[in-house]
Amino acid sequence: MRFVAAPITLLVSLIVGCTKPPPPRPEAPPAPVTVTAAAKKTVPVRLRTIGTVKALASVAVRPRVGGELTGVFFKEGDVVKKDQKLFTIDPRPYEAAVKQAEANRAKDVAVLAGAEFDLRRAAQAKSTGAGSPTEYDAAFTAVASAKAAIEADTAAVETAKVQLAYTTITSPLDGRVGELLVTQGNLVDANGVTPLVVINQVHPISVAFTLPEQQMPAVVEASAKWPLRVEADVRGGGPRAVGRLAFIDNAADPLTGTVQFKATFDNAADRLVPGLFVEVTLTLGDRPDSVVVPTAAIQSGQKGQYVYLVTADQKAEVRPVTVAFDDGGEAVIASGLGGGETVVVEGQLRLAPGVRVTTKGGAAPGAGAAATAKAKGATR
Repeated sequence: MRFVAAPITLLVSLIVGCTKPPPPRPEAPPAPVTVTAAAKKTVPVRLRTIGTVKALASVAVRPRVGGELTGVFFKEGDVVKKDQKLFTIDPRPYEAAVKQAEANRAKDVAVLAGAEFDLRRAAQAKSTGAGSPTEYDAAFTAVASAKAAIEADTAAVETAKVQLAYTTITSPLDGRVGELLVTQGNLVDANGVTPLVVINQVHPISVAFTLPEQQMPAVVEASAKWPLRVEADVRGGGPRAVGRLAFIDNAADPLTGTVQFKATFDNAADRLVPGLFVEVTLTLGDRPDSVVVPTAAIQSGQKGQYVYLVTADQKAEVRPVTVAFDDGGEAVIASGLGGGETVVVEGQLRLAPGVRVTTKGGAAPGAGAAATAKAKGATR
């Protein structure tokens, strides 16, 4: 058995010695990415939200006297001026009421004249001893009563004239009229439930919007320094309407944690219509020397937001960042970048720390390496 085992052992040794080691795995090709340089510039500090257009004033026009609606002096949608005539109500019953009140006053004026004549006669008789004090007192009372009746008649005449004036209905403000709710020929009641028309003041006009309560201190601080610019985008194309912040509410809504704001717009082009939803941009001021990168560069992970950088040796590096706010497709960085770093804006799905990359875009390979090292040290 010893002579058989030796050749077998020799054969196994020869087989093992002839086996080649496996070839090394080929290195993965560099991941293609699009890059740009983190810029440093002055950016406006803007807050964006959705707002609702509201009329600065709105009046539901109702008749103050009843009668037949005899005239309508505007077209639906017209822009009207204050005190412009809008409606007329049949004035004949009120004209008659004025004449009747004036006639009653004229009658009491005649009564007063007779009472004053009787008083003079009673006074003369009393002075000669021919008349009694009782007759004098009665004549004096009659004069006082006639004077009081005339005062009442004068008030009645003025009331009748006021009622007659109410038969012509004028606009209480400059604005745009809406739909005609009661047409000519209908009978209307004084202070009826249904208005004749609604007038909205649209020059100027207001936009109401809300912001989180955490942003209120910054808005209050900025508004104390200068008038704050507010832009409204009606989502229909064309230029944005530009106005000024006009109102900051004195309390936050405890249910939503938001604060109410209002801005005023001239609305010369009539692009803002009450009830319309608009995109609102409130500008608080300028932020100098801000580091900005495209919003597409910002990634989110379990530990927060980060970006991929390309180092000088063409490898991917993860850098945690804090975003202050977004500004029209650009993210303003509060911390994590110093400006000049080469940031990946496309192709992040194929990256991991240390992965080799091949770049294209607006930044040269390894651009900003010194700034990258400086910012990296600052974040430690």
